[in-house]
Amino acid sequence: MDTTINIVMIFISLLLIAVILMQVKGQGTALFGAAESSFRTRRGIELALFRFTIALVAIFIVVSIISASSWFD
Repeated sequence: MDTTINIVMIFISLLLIAVILMQVKGQGTALFGAAESSFRTRRGIELALFRFTIALVAIFIVVSIISASSWFD
């Protein structure tokens, strides 16, 4: 069971890294993004990636809590 949870955590973390890197690619060349893109709305694929990132983070947190609680059993 622990091995399965670890594999799932690794897969989710790699997927999360890939999704975050796909979002950063269109944000400009500055370190924290371009200034003109700070206050614009997300549309289309950008909105889907944003929501998918939030879902992946929530799933990662739940799996992490399950993994941590399995250490105490």
